[in-house]
Amino acid sequence: MFEVGGGHGAAGSGCAGARPAGVALLLIVALAAAPAAAADRMIVAASIAPLADFVRRVGGERVDVDVLVPPGASPHTYELKPSQVIEVSHARLLVINDVGLEFWAAKLVQSAANPELEVVDTSKGISLIDEGRAGANPHIWLDVRQAMVQVGHVRDALVRADGAGADVYRANAESFLAELKKLDEEIAARVAGWSQKEFVSFHPAWAYFARRYGLVQAAVIEESPGREPSPAEVARLIETVKRIGARAIFAEPQFSTRAAEAIASETGVRVVLLDPLGSTVKDGGYVALMRHDVNQMAGALR
Repeated sequence: MFEVGGGHGAAGSGCAGARPAGVALLLIVALAAAPAAAADRMIVAASIAPLADFVRRVGGERVDVDVLVPPGASPHTYELKPSQVIEVSHARLLVINDVGLEFWAAKLVQSAANPELEVVDTSKGISLIDEGRAGANPHIWLDVRQAMVQVGHVRDALVRADGAGADVYRANAESFLAELKKLDEEIAARVAGWSQKEFVSFHPAWAYFARRYGLVQAAVIEESPGREPSPAEVARLIETVKRIGARAIFAEPQFSTRAAEAIASETGVRVVLLDPLGSTVKDGGYVALMRHDVNQMAGALR
């Protein structure tokens, strides 16, 4: 794999700097073989599958969308491939979540050296959850109302980049936002009837969901993905699971469930997979993903 990242931070808009020599050579060799979009379609790169779905729903037939981090991988640890640098070198838009999720974004933009590229930060205007030393929690799309803000940013960016399609983008966005409003109301109504409001999850992916829908993230197994809990932390997690009367621990398909399984074994509860990115949902995009996760939660919390 070709690693383009090495620290956290936003990419900003446009392009800065020149390609490293190795990347430049790679691009020269591979440009002719790079897949081309249909002549009448704009190429858009999106960092994660939910954002890619937003672009597809708003852009419709006027866009070709490349997803950089596949749903089965974690954006916290994913290393981009050289072919993906080439994809971004052809793209008109790079749609990111930001809030530190795409730690590789700035170097990707530099390596792609695409003067036409606009970086679309979909987190602008969203109320973030500060997690102290870890910074702000990046999982904003798991609150449907905040996903609606992200869709608005996608719409506006598509209009800027392709004014000829402005009416199409605005109409598609209006329809999709109406669908998301109904989804938000549906989830709120379902969660309101659950008897259990506290939960333990693998990492803090569900903090925004909890804030929006009246749940409490009582504890997480890994504050930072890849850092397994110490024996003392495991003991506290076991105590928390027992204290809140949890019937399940929420893990994620993008990470190992080993720690969650160990704690579940000690407490006699189940491990339930919640998917923040869509690796377990084949059709239906973001809306189906959210309904899938709410159904998974309901089995443990209602």
